[in-house]
Amino acid sequence: MSIANPTLDDIWKLFQETDKRWQETDKRWQETDKRWQETDKRWQETDKRWQETDKRFQQMREETEKQDKKLTEKIEKVSTDLGRLGNRLGEFIEEMVYPAAVRLFQERGIDIHEVQRSVSAKRNGEGIEIDLLVVNEVDVIAIECKSNLSIDDVNEHLQRLEKLKRVLPAYLNKNVMGAVTGMVIPENVGQYAYKKGLFIIGQTGEQLVIRNDEKFKAKVW
Repeated sequence: MSIANPTLDDIWKLFQETDKRWQETDKRWQETDKRWQETDKRWQETDKRWQETDKRFQQMREETEKQDKKLTEKIEKVSTDLGRLGNRLGEFIEEMVYPAAVRLFQERGIDIHEVQRSVSAKRNGEGIEIDLLVVNEVDVIAIECKSNLSIDDVNEHLQRLEKLKRVLPAYLNKNVMGAVTGMVIPENVGQYAYKKGLFIIGQTGEQLVIRNDEKFKAKVW
């Protein structure tokens, strides 16, 4: 075909070839568009599944939060009940020690004239609470009563003894000593209290005894 002088037949063939290419291109675009539509459909389905999954996760999270809240409430209730039980058991130990206090310390050569219960005082910004206080003209012994005696209980009682004369100055010129007792006294706790110079009152058979041996020397504040 002469480019300079194309014939009508040449022009017609050119149009036919161009049209054929456009048809092929259009077909490819249609196929591409179809694939894009299929891809978009799959993305929509995937997004729908993700939304459903997210909804289920939210429902599971809400249900878990509800269960956690109920569990926390139950734990708090049990903890409160155990605390109340511990206090009642501590009071029970106090009831046992109170009538035996005079005998216990007289057996150790300490003559007791007075036993006070639930001593509480505040002075100069400090406060003190003592379960039992046994007193004579020279000595005062503060007794801490617990259901299950722990090292923390011993340390708290040591702090209590350290400030006793400041908060209760009536005993300023007396020998202040300390004792601990419990329904349960673990061996390591008893050893710790012994080393800190405290009397240890525990159950032996049907009666209360001071468990410290004859070598023991009480710490005096």
